[in-house]
Amino acid sequence: MDYLKVISDHADVPGGILQAFHAVQAGLGYLPKEVIAEAARVFKISTADAHGVASFYSMFSVNSRGKNVIRICESAPCHVAGAAEVVAALERELGIKMGESTANGLFALEFTECVGQCQATPVITVNGKPYLDVKPAQIPSIIAEYS
Repeated sequence: MDYLKVISDHADVPGGILQAFHAVQAGLGYLPKEVIAEAARVFKISTADAHGVASFYSMFSVNSRGKNVIRICESAPCHVAGAAEVVAALERELGIKMGESTANGLFALEFTECVGQCQATPVITVNGKPYLDVKPAQIPSIIAEYS
């Protein structure tokens, strides 16, 4: 991916740094340091400010991670509804802990704040696709959709 072109293509767009970061992350899976430095140069902000944008939003990652990002809501409604059991099932099925990626680069596990689906907790998302009322027994079949 030519991240230099992607970033420069968004230079004159209001909110362009966000759009550029989305586009680069879609191609690379995360925002490497050199991408953040280039965005700082193009958007005429400090590298610290560009990093602040990249690290503030939960949809961006500044660390390499698995292709399929599984997030589980850690808000109170999901917690009360059994999120801990779903986390345990995810970790068991994938053989990794929250915050890690599988060795084959297929999956990453992350916590997130509320995804706005409190009527059907616990909730996980895979690459942004929500799964509602998730039970631990469903985890193998959800993961199979992305294997």
